[in-house]
Amino acid sequence: MDLHRKLFILADAAKYDASCSSSGARGRDSRGGKGMGSTEGMGICHSYTPDGRCISLLKVLLTNFCIYDCLYCINRKSSNVQRARFSVQEVVDLTLDFYRRNCIEGLFLSSGIIRSPDYTMEQLVRVARCLREAHDFRGYIHLKTIPDAAPELIEQAGRYADRLSINVELPTVQGLQQLAPEKKAETIRHAMGFVAGRLAARRSDVVGARPVSLGVGQTATRARPPRFSPAGQTTQMIVGADRASDADILAASSVLYGDFGLRRVYYSAFSPIPDAAQALPAIAPPLVREHRLYQADWLVRFYGFRHGEITQGLPQGMLDLELDPKLAWALANRQSFPVVLDRAPREMLLRVPGLGVKSVQLLLKTRRVRSIRLEDLERLRVPLAKVLPFVELTGHHPGATLEDAHLRQRLLAHGQHSAFLKQSALQPARTQPQGAAQLALF
Repeated sequence: MDLHRKLFILADAAKYDASCSSSGARGRDSRGGKGMGSTEGMGICHSYTPDGRCISLLKVLLTNFCIYDCLYCINRKSSNVQRARFSVQEVVDLTLDFYRRNCIEGLFLSSGIIRSPDYTMEQLVRVARCLREAHDFRGYIHLKTIPDAAPELIEQAGRYADRLSINVELPTVQGLQQLAPEKKAETIRHAMGFVAGRLAARRSDVVGARPVSLGVGQTATRARPPRFSPAGQTTQMIVGADRASDADILAASSVLYGDFGLRRVYYSAFSPIPDAAQALPAIAPPLVREHRLYQADWLVRFYGFRHGEITQGLPQGMLDLELDPKLAWALANRQSFPVVLDRAPREMLLRVPGLGVKSVQLLLKTRRVRSIRLEDLERLRVPLAKVLPFVELTGHHPGATLEDAHLRQRLLAHGQHSAFLKQSALQPARTQPQGAAQLALF
């Protein structure tokens, strides 16, 4: 088959995997005439899919042949799709060629399972080894790990790749048994545990590699341990292929973060496939559901929320598609507000809708020297329509706004007009006494 045709087939087949971010890679470049490629700096051409995913990596499958028959997968054994397979050298040549053209910053390589998990994993490792050793390639490499592969092959993959990922695919054991009976949840968890253990061991070895004093004017450094997946490991869950609720998905993600120290859990909305099984839904879930899961995931990772707080009391355990999870939580827990910006701890400031991590840090710095004013919020360009109903500060108290039964509807109605809301909120605040309702539109 013509190489261009292979590339068309295998790049298209790889588009369903969302876990291709290159964040967290160790900085490497080719200045000084050594090697080629970089994981940082300018000069990289980035492309984005319509839903915002970065595709600046050469993102391909080694092959879309597969011995498994996972019902949700377009490349399953029983699928009627055109098949193709790259050789190891073809993937190496494509990566180098695209990098020389300044089209990519690295390689994201996955594969269908051919012959056996060990054979497939060995082929993936050969690509990475050839790039690193034969061509001194210093760009980013992300390898998809085969859960059933031998530990020594996963060990080798981690030595050449910046990041490894093992997709759990479905958030519940029941969903995996129903849609991918050939895959075992315990096998996936075992492979994740092996990678997590190697990452932890390397961190300990790096600490032990620091200079050691031998006396006056003498130091010695232990040999640095071999690199192993410096950007950690990630996974992906398919959203909407089975009956798992958002609460189930977030609970599974929290377990993965806690047990295996994952860098990211990616969420990929299910895409209906040709000749689909009856067990699969006929239509795709709304893409905004995937977006809300990412927002909730962010709240757990960076804002101090527990997943159970976000999903408590939700109908059928599903996140609100109309409101972001933090705003929905605030409306459901109005007894926790208003938050006094001059005195509230950081943990509570992070729970105020519209305030991000950086905004909170700046507010904490400001209130060390003076009281927070409404002008400070305006200067930070935070969405005042979201913030003001939930906070108290000099010259502003939400008053009856917080108890307004129509607050949700009014936030929705005015959510797309932030400039108007900001102006409407600021003018009354300068004239009305503290305790009066400051938001005329509410």
